[in-house]
Amino acid sequence: MEILAVIPARGGSKSVPRKNIRPLAGRPLIAWIIGEAKKSKLVTRAIVSTDDSEIAAVAKAHGAEVPFMRPAELAQDLSTDVEFLLHALGWLKREENYEPEIVLRLPPTSPLCTAARIDEGIRKLLDTPEADAVRPVIEASKHPYKMWKISADGRWLEPFLATEITGFAAPHDLPRQLFPKVYMQTGAMDVIRLRTLRDLKSTSGNKLAYFVMEADEAINIDHEMDFAMAEFFMQRRLRSQGGGK
Repeated sequence: MEILAVIPARGGSKSVPRKNIRPLAGRPLIAWIIGEAKKSKLVTRAIVSTDDSEIAAVAKAHGAEVPFMRPAELAQDLSTDVEFLLHALGWLKREENYEPEIVLRLPPTSPLCTAARIDEGIRKLLDTPEADAVRPVIEASKHPYKMWKISADGRWLEPFLATEITGFAAPHDLPRQLFPKVYMQTGAMDVIRLRTLRDLKSTSGNKLAYFVMEADEAINIDHEMDFAMAEFFMQRRLRSQGGGK
């Protein structure tokens, strides 16, 4: 079975400029997920989809394939995952007659995601034939029952979710242990059947299976604070493995 990991790394990051090749614990950010994809026991091929020649060179230097350059129109702020994944699949089918059964989206911005977690996600999809895709989650650190919105006149806080939804008159005054557990998707990966992308034009499909990650494994770098947190946890991991500073 062919299982393709696609590592997306566009050059136009705004909140953390050039983050995909910025050093994290002594290596370019993208190098961490390339390394874990190559360690995976189930991924059969890993490629990088980028519009940026410098990122392409760094990716190749750390062992990834960069068989094509992504068109600029598919590397904009509002470009979707489905668009660049379908572009990658189309190029590989057209130019190499290569077509995987399963596709992974593995962003460099989750550098603490491990090969073991990658394989866990793949196995979950393989073991759940009715699932269209698999996505990792973590338990939400803040419960939506305790969230607020600003009133229309801008003067007051109002519950974000109505009592008809929560079943509680004043959930913001109650312990969260009374509420159902809520989970957030991590963004660390998507594990997707080919038909889900091709036929449904979706990375989640209609039946989305899941597995649970630890919060420190699921750090997703969107802002400078995230980068600092990822550096801290990566250095801690390296020290525990005897390879840190």
